Amino acid sequence: MNWNLPNVTIGILGGGQLARMSAYAASRLGMRVAILEAEENSPAGQISAYEFSGKWSDRELLKRFAAASDVITLENEFVDSQILRELEALGKPVYPSALTLALVQDKARQKQTIASAGLPVPAFARVQQAAEVEKFAAEYGYPLVLKARRNGYDGRGNFTIMNAADIEEGFIRLGAPERSLMVEQYISFSKELALMVARNLRGESAVYPLVETVQKNHICHIVTTPAAVPPSVAEKAAEIGRKAIESIGGIGIYGIEMFLTADNRVVINELAPRPHNSGHYSIEACRTSQFENHLRAVLNLPLGSPDLIAPAAMVNLLGTNNAPVSAKGMEKALAVPGANIHIYGKKDSRPGRKMGHITALAPGGTVADALKIAQEAAGYLEF
Repeated sequence: MNWNLPNVTIGILGGGQLARMSAYAASRLGMRVAILEAEENSPAGQISAYEFSGKWSDRELLKRFAAASDVITLENEFVDSQILRELEALGKPVYPSALTLALVQDKARQKQTIASAGLPVPAFARVQQAAEVEKFAAEYGYPLVLKARRNGYDGRGNFTIMNAADIEEGFIRLGAPERSLMVEQYISFSKELALMVARNLRGESAVYPLVETVQKNHICHIVTTPAAVPPSVAEKAAEIGRKAIESIGGIGIYGIEMFLTADNRVVINELAPRPHNSGHYSIEACRTSQFENHLRAVLNLPLGSPDLIAPAAMVNLLGTNNAPVSAKGMEKALAVPGANIHIYGKKDSRPGRKMGHITALAPGGTVADALKIAQEAAGYLEF
């Protein structure tokens, strides 16, 4: 593809914080962004050149969005792959492709694809009834994790089964039989890890530093990098991540969530076909942010260096109230030296909703030093 750079418009399906930060990166390179979101004034729509509002299933709206875009990507995997096929049929380059999205958004199909590439995943099985879960448990034991195969995030769509008595409740909670389910071996882990991998059509890849994530109520709360693991583990995780994205034909940037076991084995948990919460630190902490490399990848441009500038930590800012957004404590947070504050521009807060994040670096220092700065600033803020 020969783009008339920087006069390119990147279409993004979705208008949340991931699209917003992608729009910042596009603006830095002199490019424009077109957003397609259900409602007007989305976080990304607020700062984008073009904003289209309505349902993704609206064919005329989809055509107008495609006409305004030179290349199309997405900020979440909840768009049906059929929508991407329709955009591809309109002659637009779309990344991830409809095929890649179809491989990723069904978690059972995702696991099967990754496993077929010889990569480590928990044992899993598609299930439709309790007897199938009991059969799985007979082989792998309890606890188990019951998962919705589609549209689950931040722990929504997962249910831990401690014993046979929990199975019926799990099916009800996750919406079976209307919703397709899978069961997965529970991995006893010592750390939760993640990394970002960008890949373009030239076959070039950029693998970001391995990070450690800390979850609260299934929501990512803290990210620190470099992860406190032996070099051999970091190297193995990078190799696994790169091969996983190659196995799905991924173009763009992808988040790979992993488990580290007590004996230092790395096991893939899930893939996300988009910029990822665990990569937000890269805006300040890496030579090239995940958002910029995502744009470079979908435009088939040379990828930037993902190298870490200094030890870094990121703390998510989560909503605590059901109310219009009001960030209390902003003045105090801004006064914390070294705190980089990002607010996402959402109209309403609710408990557990991601409202922003804070990143801090520790040049010449440690991850603990960076985390102390980020947590101090975050402690002042309330949404």
